[in-house]
Amino acid sequence: MYRFSINHHEWILRFSVNVIIEKQERQRICKAIIQMGKELIHYSHGDSFIILDNEQGIIVFNIETIPSFILTVSNVIPKEDWYSYDGFNISQHDG
Repeated sequence: MYRFSINHHEWILRFSVNVIIEKQERQRICKAIIQMGKELIHYSHGDSFIILDNEQGIIVFNIETIPSFILTVSNVIPKEDWYSYDGFNISQHDG
């Protein structure tokens, strides 16, 4: 769990129990969130967003603002698990 402040709001960044990643990867995610800064204020309680990280893949975040400002990393999806769907066919994404 990481704590940080953005625009006078204290945030907590936590990782779901199903997200098993190294400390270095967690710190990389935390740095990305801090760089987002004030963008986080635009999200409401219950919203989600993703960050596409070239090394880790797609990082899925869930937002809680009641009773505290909490970001939860709910999943990290590596590139080999990405698929594309065009309405007719599904195939491994070339990402």
